[in-house]
Amino acid sequence: MKNKKIWWFLLRFFGTYFVLFALYSLFLFFTETKENSFVCDPLTRNVAVQSKNVLNLFDQNARIENHPTELCVKMLLDNYYVVGIIEGCNSVSIIILFVAFIIAFKGTLKRTLLYAVFGMVTIYYVNILRIAILTYGVFNFGNYTDVLHDVVFPAIVYGYIFLLWIVWIHYFSNLRKDNE
Repeated sequence: MKNKKIWWFLLRFFGTYFVLFALYSLFLFFTETKENSFVCDPLTRNVAVQSKNVLNLFDQNARIENHPTELCVKMLLDNYYVVGIIEGCNSVSIIILFVAFIIAFKGTLKRTLLYAVFGMVTIYYVNILRIAILTYGVFNFGNYTDVLHDVVFPAIVYGYIFLLWIVWIHYFSNLRKDNE
């Protein structure tokens, strides 16, 4: 078969992505509530709590509460509703993408597992900082909300993931050994 390595790469990437995505979708199905009241999944709620805690480290008088009509956790500063933290803000989707890429550019089992765990943990915490700083930015520079939310902060998170991928490919994956 021509380009066998490419086909295996694609199979590992999409296989990993779809399995992890299916598991995450099941998790959301069983943990989100839309009947009687709206309750986000525990991961999204945890991200909101930790982002609030980061803001409060810097005396920002932050608090969170469930949104009454949406699957959203409201982040408030000085009792003013600043941002809504939804499931897409909890970093799980981009962590799934990161892990699928790491597995697709395979390395040894030990390196793959250690790097995947390292990446997942650091992406999670970079995301919490992103939400805290975004909340502060929207609160203090409301005219720039769209630019901050749609350009600046996604660039930071995706830029970080891209950097992790480059490090993985150049220093830890088997691709490096294949080219030596």
